[in-house]
Amino acid sequence: MELRGIISNVREKRQEIMIVANHKSALKRVSVTAKKNLRNRMITSRMKTAVKSFDQVVASDDKSALDSAYTNAVSMVDKAASKGVIHKNAASRKKAQLTVKYAAAK
Repeated sequence: MELRGIISNVREKRQEIMIVANHKSALKRVSVTAKKNLRNRMITSRMKTAVKSFDQVVASDDKSALDSAYTNAVSMVDKAASKGVIHKNAASRKKAQLTVKYAAAK
């Protein structure tokens, strides 16, 4: 995704929505928030995709791809937690759920 395109869309929408921010710092916060929101959505999307692909591997009973899908899913959950996108306890819970599925599939 191109970040500049997203930011310019936010700037264009600012005129349509008529944001109340009149100060330079408040306008900057709008663009900074948009950048952070985009980053968080990208990380969350990658994590969800990894978990869904792991679930598909478990459903298909493919033993050879099971290890790599599990490792990838746990890695993505850890990355999301380390970047502060999800809480560390939520990451721990998600990894425990993945481990239970992994053990049952083996």
